[in-house]
Amino acid sequence: MSSLKIQTKDLDLFYGDLKALNKVSIGVQANSITALIGPSGCGKSTFLRTINRMNDLIESVRINGNVLYDGVDIYAEYDVIELRKKIGMVFQKPNPFPMTVFDNVAYGPRIHGIRKKHQLEEIVEESCRNAALWEEVKDRLDAPALGLSGGQQQRLCIARVLAVQPDVILMDEPTSALDPISTAKIEDLIAVLKKNYTIIIVTHNMQQAGRISDYTGFFLNGILVEMAETREIFFKPRDQRTEDYITGRFG
Repeated sequence: MSSLKIQTKDLDLFYGDLKALNKVSIGVQANSITALIGPSGCGKSTFLRTINRMNDLIESVRINGNVLYDGVDIYAEYDVIELRKKIGMVFQKPNPFPMTVFDNVAYGPRIHGIRKKHQLEEIVEESCRNAALWEEVKDRLDAPALGLSGGQQQRLCIARVLAVQPDVILMDEPTSALDPISTAKIEDLIAVLKKNYTIIIVTHNMQQAGRISDYTGFFLNGILVEMAETREIFFKPRDQRTEDYITGRFG
């Protein structure tokens, strides 16, 4: 059986008449970290959002081609709520809900029917531990989440995703709004999470892609120019456009 967790085949995406993705075919290995790089507006965040159908929320969007999760086409036969439970998303800016730290993490499990206090307490502790946050918030669970620092808020958002036991975690520039120390904590956390999750991260920071990812895909003008093991992309790219971008000739 294939170890591909996510696969797209000839994926096109249109915003009205604008073609934002053009025949993107990609395979993402299970339990790996895949970084997507490329200049602003090249389609990498749009691509990320197709994987858990976040683009469904935009009226003018049309999609052709296939997006397979564990071999099943998510646009043909998948319940969206179930899909977003399995494929969680962490956004560029930390977006905790205006409620307590505890209620942020317990939010998803409650929606999915878990009501017992002791169960929720276990889930909150485990999720915060897995997000490398527990020691910092265990005495502040009833405090407002918006009182946490930016880095803590982003790890709280990761804990909130982990609380519903996803399979895949999508991250859209999760450290771009953070200071270097918080960024390092999130990068360390991503490396640990890889053991149990498949992670796809969009990043503007090529050094970050080089540090944390197993595979890197380079997007340009809605096209996936090249995807390979990260070492290969950075040291032996096959396409001149990849080399030009990596060496700073444009972007």
